[in-house]
Amino acid sequence: MSRVQTITVGPGDGDQRLDRWLKRLFPHVAQTRIEKMCRKGELRVDGGRVKASTRLEVGQSVRVPPLPEPGQVVSAPKPQVNDADIKLIQSCVLWKDDHIIALNKPPGLPTQGGSKQTRHVDGMAQALTFGLEEKPRLVHRLDKDTSGVLLLARSRAVAQGLTSAIRHKQTRKIYWALVAGVPTPYLGEIRFGLVKAGGHGRQGEGEKMLAVHPRDMDQTPGAKRAHTLYATLYRVAGRASWVAMEPITGRTHQLRAHMAEIGHPIVGDGKYGGSRQENMGDGWGAQLGGIISKKLHLHARSMSFEHPVTGKSITVTAPLPEHMAASWETFGWTPDLAAEDPFEDLQ
Repeated sequence: MSRVQTITVGPGDGDQRLDRWLKRLFPHVAQTRIEKMCRKGELRVDGGRVKASTRLEVGQSVRVPPLPEPGQVVSAPKPQVNDADIKLIQSCVLWKDDHIIALNKPPGLPTQGGSKQTRHVDGMAQALTFGLEEKPRLVHRLDKDTSGVLLLARSRAVAQGLTSAIRHKQTRKIYWALVAGVPTPYLGEIRFGLVKAGGHGRQGEGEKMLAVHPRDMDQTPGAKRAHTLYATLYRVAGRASWVAMEPITGRTHQLRAHMAEIGHPIVGDGKYGGSRQENMGDGWGAQLGGIISKKLHLHARSMSFEHPVTGKSITVTAPLPEHMAASWETFGWTPDLAAEDPFEDLQ
C-alpha cells in the first residue's frame, strides 16, 4: 500500500472530474473504490469532502489515501467491443472532424455504465477512434431512453472546452417530444425547481426528481433552479401535441419532470407520466394507446455550439428514431413543418 499523498492539480489538469483525474494517475484503481473513498471522506479536495464527479481547479490540493500497488489489484479486463456493437456505434455518427464526434444516440442505449449497465456509449467509444490514439470522451449525457445528438471530444483539451461551453450556457439544445394533451399557452416557459426524491422503492423513487414551486425554493433543501422553454408546434385535437423544448438549465430529468408538472407528460414516460398522471382536464396519461409506441417520445433534435478549435458555429441535427418517426407519420407530421427556431419570439 502507498502512503497518504497530497497532490496539487497542475496546469492543464483543471476543469475535469475528480474520478477521471485520479484514474489518469492511478489507472489500476477501480471506479467503485474511488466512489467508496469519496463516501467515506478519505478522498478530499482542499480539506473538504467531495464526490467522484467534483470538478477540479488548477492549484487545488487533493488528499489521496493509501492505495494498493498495481500488482496488488486484480482488475477485470476491459470489455472488448464486439463486431455488432462496432457496427452499431459507427452507424450512429452524424458528423465528425479531427476534434469532435457527434452521434445520434439510439433510445435504450445508456450513455455511461452503472451497476447494472455493461453496454453503453462510453464503452463502445473504443470503436470511434478513427485513427487517433485516444478514445473519445463524453462531454454531456442523455437519459437511457432519450435519443438524439450526443457530443464526444477527441482530446482532453477539446473536452474541457466543450464542457465549459455547456456549463456556461454557450451551447444550444433543442428537443422534440410527443406529449399528452395540449400545453397552453402554446409558447411559454417553465421555472419549477427540481429536487431529488427520497427513498429507493420499486418505482425507483430515489432516481426521480420532484418539481418545486419557485416560491418554495429557499425552503426546500437540495432544490436546484431549473428553466425550460417550450413551444407547441402541432396538435391532434386535444389528445397529443408535438412540442419543442429548450433546456436553459441542465438538471437531471428536467424536461420530463417539467412537462409532467404542467400536466402534459411526455408520451411513454412511465416514471413521470404514469396512468395516474393528471393532464389539466384532458384525462390522458403518458400512453396514447392504439398503434402509438409505448417507448419514450423524447429526442435531442439539434445542438448548436461554437467549435472550441476552429471558432466556427456548428449545428448538428439528428433524425427521429424509428418509433417517433412512426408516430409522426401516424399524425401526418413531417420534420420540415417545424420552424427553424421555435423560440424566436421568446428571445
